[in-house]
Amino acid sequence: MLKAISSMATRQILNGLAERWRANGEAPLAVESVGGVDAARRVRDGEAFDLVFLASDALARLADAGRLLPASAVDLMRSEVAIAVRSGRPHPAIDSEAAVRAAVLAAPSLGYSTGPSGVALQKQFEAWGIADAVRDKTREAPPGIPVAALIARGEVALGFQQLSELQDMAGVDVVGLLPDPIRVTTVFSGAIVAGSAHVDEARRLLQFMTSPDNIPLLQRYGMMPVSPATSFPTS
Repeated sequence: MLKAISSMATRQILNGLAERWRANGEAPLAVESVGGVDAARRVRDGEAFDLVFLASDALARLADAGRLLPASAVDLMRSEVAIAVRSGRPHPAIDSEAAVRAAVLAAPSLGYSTGPSGVALQKQFEAWGIADAVRDKTREAPPGIPVAALIARGEVALGFQQLSELQDMAGVDVVGLLPDPIRVTTVFSGAIVAGSAHVDEARRLLQFMTSPDNIPLLQRYGMMPVSPATSFPTS
């Protein structure tokens, strides 16, 4: 069995890919999904895994720390940041940068994650010059807790996170993706952890995950192919 750790943003798609992998006659893949910060820390601290799946910049830091098999990282999918509200609540206009800024200022409370989407959002607030104005009404979801959970419970009125973390969640309505030019795209990658005893099998798995045959599965879970040139049907 291959043992892996991932951030929460990829848990559903990785479970789906693991099912397809095993259906092909391969050994099971067990994925533990936790907050991205915790996943990176556990790999960095030397916990035994065969594979790790994180945002590409987080994997690059693990590679620099010598915790990954050299040159084993593979970009697998990309995800956009979306905006969501509690089910049944009015949807704010988000069709332009100005509209999103106005929605943020008007919302009584805001939620974002500890992951790359949250970091990008905080930088955007600073760029807009509203970081101080929204600080007291902003809540960062605890590691491993999706922003969707805060939205569904009514703890935040407007939430920002990867689309894969928001869509199809009970009690949550996805308003839409962040518009250009403030679109936030995160590339999620997989890599083999240094010391894995199953390197060849792990390499085969990563290659399998990049197959175009998996594109419909990516779409189902709110992900997209790494190449922007590859598009999904709109119907």
